[in-house]
Amino acid sequence: MTPITRYRATGADFPFGDPTRAHRGVSMEGYFWRITDPDSGRVLIALCGANRSPLGAWSTIGLAAWPNGFIRTTAVDGSWTDPDRMGVRGGRGAFEGTTRRLQVDLGPDARLDLTIDDPAPWPHRAVGGSSIFQTIPGLNQYWHPWLLGGRASGTATLGDETWEFDGAQVYGEKNWGREGFPDSWWWGQAQGFGEPGVCVAFAGGLVTAGPMTVEVTALVVRLPDGRVLRLGNPAVSPVRTRTSNEHWHLTGRGYGWDVEVTATAPRDDAFVLPVPLPSEHRNVPGDLEHLAGNLSVTVRRFGRPVWSGRTALAALEHGGLDRAAEELRRRGLDPTQVDAPPHRR
Repeated sequence: MTPITRYRATGADFPFGDPTRAHRGVSMEGYFWRITDPDSGRVLIALCGANRSPLGAWSTIGLAAWPNGFIRTTAVDGSWTDPDRMGVRGGRGAFEGTTRRLQVDLGPDARLDLTIDDPAPWPHRAVGGSSIFQTIPGLNQYWHPWLLGGRASGTATLGDETWEFDGAQVYGEKNWGREGFPDSWWWGQAQGFGEPGVCVAFAGGLVTAGPMTVEVTALVVRLPDGRVLRLGNPAVSPVRTRTSNEHWHLTGRGYGWDVEVTATAPRDDAFVLPVPLPSEHRNVPGDLEHLAGNLSVTVRRFGRPVWSGRTALAALEHGGLDRAAEELRRRGLDPTQVDAPPHRR
């Protein structure tokens, strides 16, 4: 094993590296796509966690959609991540994702087949979404939003419904690290603004490495002109965050930019999604995720307004094992249940 391979096996990447390549040695690499179709008001997510345990490689796979409330998740043996480029396979034909193709097969009533055209990749070659933190070995979590737009076309079978997508907006990201997810985290992603090229994404939580623990939030905005802002370095571009099960408020400042994000979503509309415990070879409920919340964003440059926008199709998370179990009990469900759809009004 070369020194570079050993270094990347800790989860870290050198500056000007490629975070989308597999980090062979970490316990989990999660791959996530989100499709937003503003014309129909439909949103879909597909995820694959490539996990490692003493029993071998295994996968956390999920497919969920709004507004029909469809959800299907599973844990299956087998996973593969591409050491040379962005790519993942889960199970035996259950999931395959690359930069241009996404296929999911969890049975005849849970399938997805999409092609991605005109991608808007992450533009900053020096660092990924985790910025300077990507160079620190052994963190419990790293994050990289590698796809900030594009056109997704194809078909989704979701229960007794079949959806057709033709040029829908698409987003993709990766997260990886030691033994799954942090104890607490928050996340959001939004498209469906008045300007089709706009994309907003944020991810935060308690980041640990040995005895060090720090709360960090990264905030990314792709503006209508294609410029991509990334705030969240504690010293030079800090992002302050307040979150709950129904409210998210972020303010970031740095490099002359000021960004404010405010979002809301009813608690009963949240899906309860699984997160992996890689070493235990099983999924557990751990993530409250809204697929269609309200989000507004305002961007200023040296105090002057640059752009503002709103969407009603934002994804919003407030994650944590205790929170997910509490929500399942509140709904009168088994707190060990791996996933649950939102309450239907």
